[in-house]
Amino acid sequence: MHQELKNCIEHLKNGGLILYPTDTLWGIGCDANNPEAVKKIYALKKRTDSKALICMVADERMLSKYIKDIPEVALDIIDVAENPTTIIYDNPKNIAPNLIASDNSLAIRIPDDEFCFQLIRKLNGAIVSTSANISGQPNPKSFSEISNEVLNGVDYVVNLHREKKASKPSSIIKLSSAGLVTIIRK
Repeated sequence: MHQELKNCIEHLKNGGLILYPTDTLWGIGCDANNPEAVKKIYALKKRTDSKALICMVADERMLSKYIKDIPEVALDIIDVAENPTTIIYDNPKNIAPNLIASDNSLAIRIPDDEFCFQLIRKLNGAIVSTSANISGQPNPKSFSEISNEVLNGVDYVVNLHREKKASKPSSIIKLSSAGLVTIIRK
């Protein structure tokens, strides 16, 4: 795993895209602080930049680096969630502007996966995590289902967990700073 992390960090720091296993499914990632790398993901996925991407952070401390006011309920959800859960927060900061949705929000998940945790820690910042497919196509359920277009469109493919079957995508909950809680995806 050490060499894979080293290779990923090199590509991420140089603005590259990686294809990597997450706690849910295979993802396309980049440094979430690099707007040019984020543009590459939108282009590869053939997705309009009005449809926001999810980011991953290592822990609650890193979350506070990107969200001005973390609602207390968010910390409760993070602590009790049994399945991967992405939370959409209002008023993000210190992140590539093209990751911020038109309503000034940002989707962030803390993954339950050692490789992702170490990758984010070594990068010392958020990483984009979006499904390894072209927009509108089904999410690949395994590495072998990832299209050649995606495989050829990234700068580095992680050579770990290729036999792993995908679990379902994360649940998504939107928490507005006004206290409104909306379930986007169960």
